[in-house]
Amino acid sequence: MSWGTELWDQFDNLEKHTQWGIDILEKYIKFVKERTEIELSYAKQLRNLSKKYQPKKNSKEEEEYRYTACQAFLSTLNEMNDYAGQHEVISENLTSKIIAGLARYVQELKQERKSHFHDGRKAQQHIETCWKQLESSKRRFERECKEADRAQQYFEKMDADINVTKADVEKARQQAQLRHQMAEDSKADYSSILQKFNHEQREYYYTHIPTIFQQIQEMEERRIVRLGESMKTYAEVDRQVTPIIGKCLDGIVKAAEAIDQKNDSQLVIEAYKSGFEPPGDIEFEDYTQPMKRTVSENSLSNSRGEGKAEPKFGGKAKGKLWPFIKKNKSPKQPKEPLSHRFNEFMTSKPKIHCFRSLKRGLSLKLGSTPEDFSNLPPEQRRKKLQQKVDELNKDIQKEVDQRDAITKMKDVYLKNPQMGDPASLDHKLAEVNQNIEKLRLEAQKFEAWLAEVEGRLPARGEQARRQSGLYDAQSAPAVNNCAQARESPDGSYTEEQSQESEVKVPAMDFDDEFDDEEPLPAIGTCKALYTFDGQNEGTISVVEGETLYVIEEDKGDGWTRIRRSEDEEGYVPTSYVEVYLDKNAKGAKTYI
Repeated sequence: MSWGTELWDQFDNLEKHTQWGIDILEKYIKFVKERTEIELSYAKQLRNLSKKYQPKKNSKEEEEYRYTACQAFLSTLNEMNDYAGQHEVISENLTSKIIAGLARYVQELKQERKSHFHDGRKAQQHIETCWKQLESSKRRFERECKEADRAQQYFEKMDADINVTKADVEKARQQAQLRHQMAEDSKADYSSILQKFNHEQREYYYTHIPTIFQQIQEMEERRIVRLGESMKTYAEVDRQVTPIIGKCLDGIVKAAEAIDQKNDSQLVIEAYKSGFEPPGDIEFEDYTQPMKRTVSENSLSNSRGEGKAEPKFGGKAKGKLWPFIKKNKSPKQPKEPLSHRFNEFMTSKPKIHCFRSLKRGLSLKLGSTPEDFSNLPPEQRRKKLQQKVDELNKDIQKEVDQRDAITKMKDVYLKNPQMGDPASLDHKLAEVNQNIEKLRLEAQKFEAWLAEVEGRLPARGEQARRQSGLYDAQSAPAVNNCAQARESPDGSYTEEQSQESEVKVPAMDFDDEFDDEEPLPAIGTCKALYTFDGQNEGTISVVEGETLYVIEEDKGDGWTRIRRSEDEEGYVPTSYVEVYLDKNAKGAKTYI
C-alpha cells in the first residue's frame, strides 16, 4: 500500500489532504490551549474561594476555629487550595508537554510538506516541459512533411508541363529535395524527442512521483502518530495528578472524621462559663396572713413604742440608699412587721448596681476594655488573665534570651577586642534589662489579678453559696450594696466590690417603712442633647430635645439622676444632657 503507486494521479487531492491534516493538528493544539486556560481559571477561582473563607487574622473568626468542626472546614479550605494547585500543574504540564511540542512540530511539518510538494511540482513542470517539446517537434515534423509533399507535387506538375523550361523544372526539383530533407530532419528530431519524453515520463511516474508521494505518506503517518501520542500525554497529565487529588479528598474526609462533637461542646462550656452558681430557691411570701408584731417576736416594736430615736438606714438621706429603685406610688399595702422586712432584705438578691459598674458598662459601650478584664465573668476573666500572663512570660523569655546573647557577645569582645568594642553593647544591654523589668512588673500585676480571681472562684466539687450573695444569719451584720454586682448597664459582669457604698446595719431598732418616703425635690432642669435608651435597671430613656427635672447632680461617676414625672425617674449619662441648676435650690452648687 503506497500512495506513489495507488495515487500517482492524485497530486492535488494529496495536497489538500495533507493541509487538512495540519489543520486538524492546529485545531487540537487550540483545544489543549483552551483547556489550560480553563484549568488556570478554575484553579484561580478555587484559590479565591479558599481565601475568601479563610479566617481573618486577629479577628473573632480566628477564635471560632478552635472547634473541631471549624478546624475540619479550615482543613477543607487548605485541601481545596492544594486541589487548585494540582489543576495549575495540569495546565503547566499540558503547556510544556503538548502545546509547546506540537507547535514546533507543526512548523516543521509545514516546512517538510512544502518541500515535498515543491519537488512534486518541479517534477510535474519538467514532464510538462518535455511534453511541450514533444508536441512542438511533432507539429514541426508534420508541417515539414506537408511542405515536402506539396513541393513534390509541384515538381511533378512542372516536370509534366511541356511549356515549362528546364530551369524551372530543375528549380522545382531542388525545392522538392530540400523540403524532403527538412522533413527527414524533423522526423529524426521528433523521434529523438519522443524517446526522451518517454524516458522522462517513465522516470516521472515510476520513480519521482512514487518517491515524493511516499515521503508525503510517511510525513502524514508521522503526523497521525504524533497526534495519538499527544492524546495519550493529555490523559497521562490528568492521571499523574489523580493520586495527589485523591490525597486532597482523603484529607477532607479525614478532617471530617476528626470532628468531635463532645470536644466542641466542652469548648463552648470553656468559652462561656461564667463561674457563677445558679440562684437558689425563692422563698414563699405569704400575703394572706400578715404577721402581727408581738413582744416575744421582736422587741423593735417596743423600742419604737417607747419613743426611742429611730436611726435612719445608712445614716444619710433615705433617697440615696436605693438609687436605682423606682418609687411605687400605687395605693399603700398593709405594713408588714419589721422582722419580716429585715429577713426578706437579708435573704433577697440585691439588685442595686454600683456606680463603678455603671461607669464600666458605659466605657464598654464607648469601645474601651478594662485592663484587668473585669467586664468578663469570673471564669472568662481567669482565662484571659492566664493567657495574658503566659504571653508576658513568653515575652520575658525572649528578652532574657536576647540579654544572654548580648552578654555572650560582650564576653567574646572582651576576649577578642579586634572583633568589636564591648562598651558598644552596654546601651543595648541596659535597654533589654529595662524591658525585662517592665515586663516582669506587668506580669506581677496580672498575676495578682489572676490570684484574686482564682481565690474567688468556687471549688468544682463544692456546693458554694449563691453568687447573688445570700447572707447567713450568723454572719457579721454588714451589707454591701454593690457586692459582687451582677451586671453593668451594658450587661457585662463584674466581681468588684465597692467599698464606698457599704451600708452598716446597726443591731438596733429599725423603721419598718422603707418605701414610704417623700420624693427628692428638683434642683434644676436639663435638656437631652442625645437620645439615650435606658434598658438597664436604674436608668431612664430620654429623647433628644426633651426637657426633664434634675433631682441629683453628677457625683463624679458620670451619671445624673433625673425625673420625668412623679412615677418615672432614673439615671442618664451626664454627657447626654445639658443641666440648668436652680441656684436657690437646696444642695445646688453655685457657679461663678
